[in-house]
Parts: sequence; structure tokens; C-alpha cells
Amino acid sequence: MLLVLKPNSEELGREAARVVANAVRRNPALRLGLATGSTMLGMFRELVRLHREEKLDFSRVVTFNLDEYLGLPSNHPQSFHHFMRQNFLAHVNVSPHNTHIPDGSIKGDYQRYCASYERSIRDAGGIDLQILGIGRNGHIGFNEPTSSLGSRTRLKVLSKETIEDNRKFFAAEEDIPQCAITMGIGTILEAKRILLLANGSSKAAAISKAIEGPLTASVTASALQLHGDVTFIVDQEAGAQLKQQEYYQRVLEMTAVLTPERL
Repeated sequence: MLLVLKPNSEELGREAARVVANAVRRNPALRLGLATGSTMLGMFRELVRLHREEKLDFSRVVTFNLDEYLGLPSNHPQSFHHFMRQNFLAHVNVSPHNTHIPDGSIKGDYQRYCASYERSIRDAGGIDLQILGIGRNGHIGFNEPTSSLGSRTRLKVLSKETIEDNRKFFAAEEDIPQCAITMGIGTILEAKRILLLANGSSKAAAISKAIEGPLTASVTASALQLHGDVTFIVDQEAGAQLKQQEYYQRVLEMTAVLTPERL
């Protein structure tokens, strides 16, 4: 596990985009797992810039999004389909045939649909690089506390804390989604490489628990401790509660010297 500390969210976004861009250059047919949310905006802006100014080519990249709210059609302004189009997919040359985002408009037979999403990932050859954010309660995807560490793509009821966090995005109480389709923790852990981004003081406790706390279903991001190739990129505020920052910096410097191409 590597920790990269950045002074602010702008630098965080640039660093994350650099990692993704290097992965695409090494493997033009990269299978890329994507996340949504404000933490990702800087990364997407920089990737769009690299595509326009440096011809970063996404034409063979295959993308899989982590999740989507149940009950929101793809054209809903708060859907993750809309978020991805507005902030990334409409601005780069990713083929529509190569993009996969869970369908929040499905009604019934959820198990079959979720199994088909899992199958799409498997048929593509698995995910090479999975991008993650983290919730205030330490969740990744919508794997809320108490989720099984072996869980697969499924329908998940959202926690009260997540629903409260989403209140600002919806005009009426009854419009706030109560459920989401999400990749499971087991699905996420099968990615070859994982990159988690976090910014802001509201994420500091979650980052500390995920990296330095015990492995527990109460903080589903702690399951990343089981993975052999995880990088956390966090800003100073999100990393403020970590107790071993100097150690992580030494590990990063040594890794960069020994294997600079990994970063």
C-alpha cells in the first residue's frame, strides 16, 4: 500500500490523472474502473486536457463504473450516467460500446441484472485499474458498513448517513434515492490495481481508519488492506489524522526510486 499526500485537491486531481494516463499509455486497451463524485472532478478535468492537448488516446479503453442510484434514469441530472457524460465521457474518445455504467432504471429481477454486470467485467478480462472515492463512514462504492468483504455487484440499501449527505443534491425529500446498484467489495478487490482518492477534512477519519485501523466490515475501505497494489492519493486535510505520515513518505520515495514507472 502506498500513500501519496498532496497539498490540495487540485494537485490531487493532477496526480491521479497522471497515474491513469501512464496506465493508458502502457496499455491502450486498459480496463478502467471509474468512480463519481466531486473528488473525481480534478482528475477528469486533467484527463480531458491531456486528451485534447497531448492526444491521450482512449479509443480502446474499456470503462466500468462502480455504481448508480436505483430509480434514476440515465438523463436525470443527479444520475451517475449524467455525471460521467458531463465531466468525462463526452470530452474524450472513449467508444460508447466500451463504456459500462449500472442501469438505475431497471425494475425487478435485480439479481439477474447484477450478475450480468459482473459477467461483463469478467468477459472483458477483469479491471486493470480501479479508481475509488471514500464515504465519510468509510464506504467504497456503495458498500455501506457491515457489507460482506466478499460481496459482488448487487442492490444495496443506502445508510442514513449517505442519504443525509445526498440531501443537498435533491429538491424534495421523496426524490432522494434509498438504494443503489454497486460493485461489491469482492468485485473491487479483484482489480489488478486500485487507486483511492480523498480530499477534505470530512474524509480524514475515514482515511485513518481505512489505512491504519483494523480490517473490519464497519469500514469497508479497510478491505483494501487485503489487496497487494493499492495507492491512496489524499490531500493534507484528508490525511490529517494519519499517525505515520513520515513512514508513508519514505516508502513512497523508495518505491519511486526502485520502480518509477509504477507511478
